[in-house]
Amino acid sequence: MSQFKPCIVIPVYNHEHAIGAVLESLREFKLPCLLIDDGSHAACQSVLEQLAQQHADWVSLKRLAVNQGKGGAVSAGLFWAKSLGYSHATQIDADGQHHTPDLPQFIRAAQTQPATLIAGQPVYDESVPKGRLYGRYATHIWVWINTLSFAIKDSMCGFRVYPLAATCALLEREKLGSRMDFDVEVMVRLYWSGMRILQLPTPVQYPLDGVSHFAVWRDNVLISRMHAKLFFGMLWRSPRLIARWFQR
Repeated sequence: MSQFKPCIVIPVYNHEHAIGAVLESLREFKLPCLLIDDGSHAACQSVLEQLAQQHADWVSLKRLAVNQGKGGAVSAGLFWAKSLGYSHATQIDADGQHHTPDLPQFIRAAQTQPATLIAGQPVYDESVPKGRLYGRYATHIWVWINTLSFAIKDSMCGFRVYPLAATCALLEREKLGSRMDFDVEVMVRLYWSGMRILQLPTPVQYPLDGVSHFAVWRDNVLISRMHAKLFFGMLWRSPRLIARWFQR
């Protein structure tokens, strides 16, 4: 990588009570921050506009007129970051669940290994809902099946640093899920493409403002469909994936 130029991308949907604290926790790192307002209601929209004005030296705001879902908002943010000349984008959730003091080690890892996806491996406290915690293991198993590997320890943590050139190229050639299925699918497909995955342990808490946009029925159906689609994609890739496993 001839020029390492990182930024932060935060998708926001009706997290007006938490996003201010998240930005305050990021200020000391002096990294440009791109806020993606994913069609939030008026109260959140107003807060985001105020924060962008207050921190105009390092915070920029883009508003999506219609809610796209987390995946759609993250994708919009990654393309925006790439168009502005950034080489890497750190995805951080707007609800305050991610441990932002770990950001420097994520950035250092990305700078040292610029072609690698750096992703969080969650260390949970007592705030995590037990149903969500146990439910994650079903996804872990499917990801191990669909990659024929244990290289991805956790595919659902949204605290990660994307190499923008390779990730945006993937998003241009593949149609990925636009909601809560995005984080899993993009990681699996990046692994399929040959990208190395490095996961760093990081504390995760649930969430500061008590707002979760995980719709149990809708998102579980989307995630189930995504795993099925990835399974059939894995089948014809299996010789290459098995060869990669033996090479490792």
